[in-house]
Amino acid sequence: MTNEFVLEAITREFPESVISHETPYDFLTLEIKKEDIKKVIHHLKDSSLQINFLTDICGIHYPDTPEKEIGVIYHLHNMMTNFRIRLKTFMTRETAEVDSMTDLYAGANWMERETFDFYGIKFKGHPDLRVILNMEDLGYHPMLKEYRLEDGTRTDKDDKMFGR
Repeated sequence: MTNEFVLEAITREFPESVISHETPYDFLTLEIKKEDIKKVIHHLKDSSLQINFLTDICGIHYPDTPEKEIGVIYHLHNMMTNFRIRLKTFMTRETAEVDSMTDLYAGANWMERETFDFYGIKFKGHPDLRVILNMEDLGYHPMLKEYRLEDGTRTDKDDKMFGR
């Protein structure tokens, strides 16, 4: 199975769903419309492609890109052919919600809870979407880039020592 074969199979089945594609480090990466991500993943799992292992789900935050501020990234794997694919979907912060994959992959349960906990992304249809690692009363999502990484008032550091 090659990147070109899988890309052609997906774009043939879902011509309007694929926003963009690239192959960094020979790793097929597709950006999929948010409303179609579950259909595409379901097809990858149940079609002849047999991409049947969900390796990871994670979130990402691009605060400088308002229309694509929040993203969910899925890593999938065909264990028989060792083919891997990455699917990304992006949304605004106000609409940070995608369909849950727990009915397709049981392992998605904890991955979606972790992504919800750290990024605040809601997963529609998740059976038990609540925080998993942080305290319930934390009040914010720690992986969102809302705060400066360093204290700008510190005078005891020289950034030249850190290559900045």
